[in-house]
Amino acid sequence: MTTGKVKGIIANLVTVVVDGAVAQNEICYLSVGKTRLMAEVIKITGENVFVQVFESTRGLKVGDTVEFTGHMLEVTLGPGLLSKKYDGLQNDLDKLTGVFLQRGEYNYPLDEGALWKFTPIAKEGDKVQAADWLGEVDENHQPHKIMVPFVFEGEYTVKSIVKAGEYKVNDTIAVLTDAEGKEHNVTMIQKWPVKKAILAYKSKPRPFKLLETGVRTIDTANPICEGGTGFIPGPFGTGKTVLQHAISKQAEADIVIIAACGERANEVVETFTEFPELDDPHTGRKLMERTIIIANTSNMPVASREASVYTSMTIAEYYRSMGLRVLLMADSTSRWAQALREMSNRLEELPGQDAFPMDLSAIIGAFYARAGYVYLNNGSTGSVTFLGTVSPAGGNLKEPVTEGTKKVARCFYALEQNRADRKRYPAVNPIDSYSKYLEYPEFEEYISKRINNSWIGLVNEMKTYLQRGKEIQEQINILGDDGVPVDYHEEFWKSELIDFIILQQDAFDKIDAVCPMERQEYMLNLVMDMCHKDYDFDNFLDVNEYFKKIINICKQMNYCEFKSADFNNYQTKLDELLKEKQIA
Repeated sequence: MTTGKVKGIIANLVTVVVDGAVAQNEICYLSVGKTRLMAEVIKITGENVFVQVFESTRGLKVGDTVEFTGHMLEVTLGPGLLSKKYDGLQNDLDKLTGVFLQRGEYNYPLDEGALWKFTPIAKEGDKVQAADWLGEVDENHQPHKIMVPFVFEGEYTVKSIVKAGEYKVNDTIAVLTDAEGKEHNVTMIQKWPVKKAILAYKSKPRPFKLLETGVRTIDTANPICEGGTGFIPGPFGTGKTVLQHAISKQAEADIVIIAACGERANEVVETFTEFPELDDPHTGRKLMERTIIIANTSNMPVASREASVYTSMTIAEYYRSMGLRVLLMADSTSRWAQALREMSNRLEELPGQDAFPMDLSAIIGAFYARAGYVYLNNGSTGSVTFLGTVSPAGGNLKEPVTEGTKKVARCFYALEQNRADRKRYPAVNPIDSYSKYLEYPEFEEYISKRINNSWIGLVNEMKTYLQRGKEIQEQINILGDDGVPVDYHEEFWKSELIDFIILQQDAFDKIDAVCPMERQEYMLNLVMDMCHKDYDFDNFLDVNEYFKKIINICKQMNYCEFKSADFNNYQTKLDELLKEKQIA
């Protein structure tokens, strides 16, 4: 075992002089009296090794002993992960001895004493390889597959496997023999380094299958695919958290993983208290039964914040290997990037834009690439859909984290302060946002079967109306109502109709909160039919009929109580104008 001595300390960055070989990202422990602090190797220069400590380095001094473990930061995988709340190092936060995790306190993430009802899938004599299913247990009503460890290379033979019954996670459930005849005992637990992607699948095609979220501004306007990637940037108060909660609750996913990376403590506490109370619309039970929360608050060391997103993704890949659909939500990747910036600055690396690392885009790209839709070795499919939020300072969508994420994420949901101020929720800007999946032939083929052949054409036409409406609104603001032709007003109100009916949605309304694709199809067809009709706007009766139809459509779409001030007085005003017209 390689050891070393502390040579220098800058906050959580410690320089160590080693007496042997160490590897990049290797884990080590620094002794501070009787306390052992976990750290990770981030740079090696000769005999000098730079490590970032996951906790406070208070009390650490030059000359203290450092022990290297020979392995990277690993996550423990097995039954019992669901419903848990972990930190970035996979410490179970429900096992805390006090309000906070004590420094140097690490606990085991799984319950070693729990019994799991195991049902074998493989049988003696079967040829298996990494990630093949040996059996399964029931975990919160989810089929949790027990797999051949991901670290196994080549083909193995099942020498023996236990019968159906109850076993603990550390019990041997199968014995495998390799090509040389060596036996390997397999339990329900395995470990995997968090910064290394799990590649135990047959193929990884481009995502094509629509992931239904029940949110119209996503499903209709800018859909995301199962196994796809997207991100939600927006300033404070624009509804990022509410939108994430809505997607987490409503999306067609088997497992939901929430990564609170560098969030404020009050927001993390809010997540901890709200999620156990949410009802799952798909199962009728509590949403927390199929949810895992990985939380690191903003006051924790940068190394812990960085580890949380990797731990979350590794657990997501683990469940994907079981043939499950996993939805991973990270809030916020900006604070992960800020942690990378802080460590880069301490290492005195060449800074990029806004002092972020020069390779920030590459780091973000490599992480997003771990999501995806895969075909497993047995022909089953699994997916990890990744949605991250970005918190740009001052709502600046040109800053490096947003720009770097734009290059790799296929969906972009730009939350706009102006829409939030006007109470148009979800406050997703329909013009700036986009989904590149609409351009994929595979997605178009899937949608033509799932909905109809004209769906994508209607969506693109709807976006044209919205774009045109925005341009006309700017002209009206400059020239005034009388400074533009009546036809312009007609086009503007058609875009407003689309906005009111399709894009705006009440997340707290029992009916409108979740909108199935069948209802979205009906709504879009109805609204676009209205937009296709031509009205004589010089004829007051036509105008009256037009706006009354708008009001009726709103009522039909469950907008019985209009949330927007723009529609509040339409009926009264139109009746008064019509009465004046008749008197005249």
